Amino acid sequence: MIYFFGNSSAKVYAVQTAKKLNEIDQKKLVWLFGNNSLVNEEKISGDFIGPRASMVTPWSTNAVEITQNMDISGINRIERFNSKKNDEPIDPMLFEGFNGLDQTIFEVDITPDPIISVSDIKAYNQREGLALSLDEIHYLEELSKKIKRELTDSEVFGFSQVNSEHCRHKIFNGQFVLDGKIKKESLFQMIKKTSKIHPNNIISAYKDNVAFVSGPKIEQFAPKDGAIASIYEVKNVDSVISLKAETHNFPTTVEPFNGAATGSGGEIRDRLAGGQGSLPLAGTAVYMTPYSRISEGRPWENGFPNRNWLYQTPIDLLIKASNGASDFGNKFGQPLIAGSVLTFEHLENNQRLGYDKVIMLAGGIGYGIKDQAKKKKPSKGDHIVILGGDNYRIGMGGAAVSSANTGVFSNEIELNAVQRSNPEMQKRVANTIRTLVESSKNPIVSIHDHGAGGHLNCLSELVEDTGGEIFIDQLPVGDPTLSAKEIIGNESQERMGLILSPGDTERLKIIAERERAPFYIVGKVTEDQNFSFLNRENDEKPIDLALESLFGSAPKTTLTDKRKKIEFQELAYNFSDFEELLSAVLKLEAVACKDWLTNKVDRCVTGKVAQQQTVGELQLPLSNCGVMALDHKGNNGVATAIGHSPVIGLIDPAKGSVNSIAEALTNIIWAPLQEGLKSVSLSANWMWPCNNEGEDDRLYRAVEACANFAIELGINIPTGKDSLSMKQKYPEGDVLAPGTVIISSTGQCSDINKTIVPCAVPEKGNLFYINLSSEKHKLGGSSLGQVINKVGMKAPGIKDIKGFEKTFNFVQKLIIDKKIISGHDISSGGMITTLLEMCFPSQNVGMEVNLSSVSEFDTTGILFSENSGLIIQSEEHLTELLRSVGIDCFNIGKVNTSGALKIKNQNDELNLDVAKYRDIWYSTSTALDRHQTNKGLAETRFKNYKHTPLHFKFPKDFHGQLSQKTKKRIKAAIIREKGSNSEREMAYAMHVSGFDVYDIHMTDLINGRENLDDYKFIVAVGGFSNSDVLGSAKGWAGAFLYNPKAKESLDNFFAREDTLSLGVCNGCQLFVELGLINPDHTELPKMEHNNSGKFECQFTAVNIQTSSSVMMRGLEGSTLGIWAAHGEGKFYLPMEESNYQVPAKYHYDKYPANPNGSKYNAAMLCSNDGRHLVMMPHLERSTFSWNWAHYPLEREDEFSPWIIAFENALNWFSQDE
Repeated sequence: MIYFFGNSSAKVYAVQTAKKLNEIDQKKLVWLFGNNSLVNEEKISGDFIGPRASMVTPWSTNAVEITQNMDISGINRIERFNSKKNDEPIDPMLFEGFNGLDQTIFEVDITPDPIISVSDIKAYNQREGLALSLDEIHYLEELSKKIKRELTDSEVFGFSQVNSEHCRHKIFNGQFVLDGKIKKESLFQMIKKTSKIHPNNIISAYKDNVAFVSGPKIEQFAPKDGAIASIYEVKNVDSVISLKAETHNFPTTVEPFNGAATGSGGEIRDRLAGGQGSLPLAGTAVYMTPYSRISEGRPWENGFPNRNWLYQTPIDLLIKASNGASDFGNKFGQPLIAGSVLTFEHLENNQRLGYDKVIMLAGGIGYGIKDQAKKKKPSKGDHIVILGGDNYRIGMGGAAVSSANTGVFSNEIELNAVQRSNPEMQKRVANTIRTLVESSKNPIVSIHDHGAGGHLNCLSELVEDTGGEIFIDQLPVGDPTLSAKEIIGNESQERMGLILSPGDTERLKIIAERERAPFYIVGKVTEDQNFSFLNRENDEKPIDLALESLFGSAPKTTLTDKRKKIEFQELAYNFSDFEELLSAVLKLEAVACKDWLTNKVDRCVTGKVAQQQTVGELQLPLSNCGVMALDHKGNNGVATAIGHSPVIGLIDPAKGSVNSIAEALTNIIWAPLQEGLKSVSLSANWMWPCNNEGEDDRLYRAVEACANFAIELGINIPTGKDSLSMKQKYPEGDVLAPGTVIISSTGQCSDINKTIVPCAVPEKGNLFYINLSSEKHKLGGSSLGQVINKVGMKAPGIKDIKGFEKTFNFVQKLIIDKKIISGHDISSGGMITTLLEMCFPSQNVGMEVNLSSVSEFDTTGILFSENSGLIIQSEEHLTELLRSVGIDCFNIGKVNTSGALKIKNQNDELNLDVAKYRDIWYSTSTALDRHQTNKGLAETRFKNYKHTPLHFKFPKDFHGQLSQKTKKRIKAAIIREKGSNSEREMAYAMHVSGFDVYDIHMTDLINGRENLDDYKFIVAVGGFSNSDVLGSAKGWAGAFLYNPKAKESLDNFFAREDTLSLGVCNGCQLFVELGLINPDHTELPKMEHNNSGKFECQFTAVNIQTSSSVMMRGLEGSTLGIWAAHGEGKFYLPMEESNYQVPAKYHYDKYPANPNGSKYNAAMLCSNDGRHLVMMPHLERSTFSWNWAHYPLEREDEFSPWIIAFENALNWFSQDE
């Protein structure tokens, strides 16, 4: 039966139940749905937009779980249906239109298909879109003869997934015949050679889901026993650092939000699956699409006429894909700390080039424990376990379809390959794995992520050395209409496969139940080299093959190609047009402000972020180097950066590769690396339109140059990925993506506090220019070329590789010796962009620059060329120092407070108003922001961003260290729910302040395993409990209100007078929803969606007001920097301000300094007696000076003033002693 709640003119909740709802449960649902009443009708008239009947949404999965946690049984599905406005478009990939809602809206007219014997494999391949080659079809036909039976549909389908290009990298392992000559090395052999010649710090390469390099000894801060509520403790461990990057191009092209979200999720799972388990730390993202056509006055976008876009427009791709990747990281609790965006297309000489098949790269860094860095071999009888969600008819054939060009299959097949994301489910699974990794003995034998190929690929690779039997009837099924083939092969996300010995499985089950991570024993290791799926209910075996047969031995792929001559017109320009050209270049998405990307993604979660994108008093996204601390002590860390140069690659693929590596290195150079350049390892992700004339040859040259450049630099490439079907088919002609390599650089940092940012400081030292290319400035492949619709034929490379290496290490020494004030690389937009960007993040900063000493007369060429280079501000005599070791370095000027960038070169002069060009640079971000932000707030952000600088006022006697007074340690608790993601940073701030901190999950309170009687201080932490489904913290509040033991425990705690509490972000939303701050008010405060309608992440500041707050005592009158990261952070305060205690207000009462629009500009609220405090900003992510995105240069504090809040809490308990 389906019950309807809500209003047919706005929104209706449809609740599918297996039994009739009683009156008590109906009342609970009315509360859950925000007091939307039950509609006493079986039908509702009107036009609605809702989810496809066959696609149970992740929102529904979470909503149903909330009802279960509220002790409502029998609900199968809950979905939202919005009233359809006239002519409102519907995204057919996710939704459909409904003319009225009735009892059939969830009906799917499908019965599970029986196991099919495939007699004609060639026809089956064509019909199902499996992308099998003729050689593979022949192999399967011969295999069928060998085993004397027809193969099942599951076996043919499974073979296509396991042996797809996506999974098996046949081109990278193939043989190339170019211009009639057989190449000696495969692509993979060339890349592997980098690690063979320069193993440096590699622990594991090419053998696992991730690459590992050795890391430092770090402080592990974790609960003593993750199976129960237990105390946090510190333990020193030897670490390894993980690096990985994945692309999710096909799914993102077809359905950008879920495609990019599951791309991010899959890459996180890769880092979870390293060795015997490892932990994700931070993410990166890259988006490449056609030109956005975001606004008028962009003539370069008319060079290639609009196509009849197959799935999504370029604006849809940019907004939805970045929303998806951001949403996954935000809800999972992984900060996104570096990235890039490029828009490009070009039509010339019948070459149709563009990222119509988009590139979406999700990368990241993580860490693990050294003695767990390698998987163990399974033994006979070991249990095969799945952690994670149910199976649905989604992602079907994703591995094979991703190996084909978009537009080649039917819409139905491509739609079936679309996935859905549920980051909160993945968080539960990750927490379970984290507990095992951090335990004294990790029982995981082997672990693998679920991604391309679903169960089949994951489980077969887990047992590829032994064999295994999988019980298909044990696999969780969310859709009863799935056939055996669909159960085996679907790519439902957020699942992990593990192998444990039978004696360890019960402990894993206990931990999983505590974390609410679904747990299933689905098979056993056999050691018979066979792989089968058995349905024990009917003894059917949809798959029963020897492992060697499944993984195939089809002939090696041979690629025959010849060099194709490519010619592009040269650039033509006049210096008199310089400012017009500059304005155009600054509007290109690759050059322009990325605030539209960074303002909606969490860049502070974990409390370990030392450097992310935004810098300076204006907090503009200008840093290309992301840095994470490896523990909360904040010394050792890991840095990461991105590099790519595909337009130069069009001219010369070898130079494209070299410049991609160079950019990744000139971006990471600003972090103090443990051993300089030797510390760096690279991930290379290859996106190429293979099997088109000349492209296989270009790919070979690109890979060869990439490997050789890395070898000459003395570094390695221990990981990577390829996506080699980068072509979109249209009736009027194919569009090929430019062959692209994206390089991710990663390296261990020796002291994260010494990281350099591109924020010029007036009246200090000089500006120096280093041309790392050692070549004359060239404009081929530049951003300037893009805005005049020219690619050019003369592109820069790296002439002196040893000089590049020497310069890198020299700059590293300067950083470690604190001899550099600021610095920035030269890449997209050229030197002129670099100089302007160093002025942008502060008010009234300018420069006086003279380039005459460079001895080139083409001023436009010098300033717009993208030759690899650096601009450094330093008080040292760098010209002499560098020339003494054979490196050319030019002293080009000084930084001042004029607000103007004045440039002279020979007889040419420029006088540029920095504020004017900063607004032009920002304008593209504003135009894109309009498509994701409510109520005209994109324009408000544009108006205010330059008028809300960060200025701080610290407490008078603050000295940046912990109080030296020794006090009795007080028992405190972290309260978390599934989806919480801020518990570690909060627990650490409490721990160092003197509390004994215990980890309490809601399941501990609900089951009565733990109560709060012995605790004096509790903190409800930030995150996305239940994915914020049905309102932030609504489900969490329901778990307290409708579970007697949990409710009694919390009620008793708040009834005592010897307690303190703190709720931050999601914890703030919880305590406000429960009415705990102003319980005596007739109309209670509420938390509402941000005015912008989206998640907001901002390093802002708050003014501490006089109030009753215990924790804010002594901070009154201060203005302190603080991270804010939330989607529903607006305080609704229905009474006059005098009725509330407001301990802190945002430093400006305007967006984005106030990121949510709270009434009275409130950032915090506390009870009248000051004991119970809630806030939306994250003081726990702002505890250390290196946590701040902008900290006073003159101070060298270890802790920020926020540590005083925790010390105040501790002192309050000992005030009577």
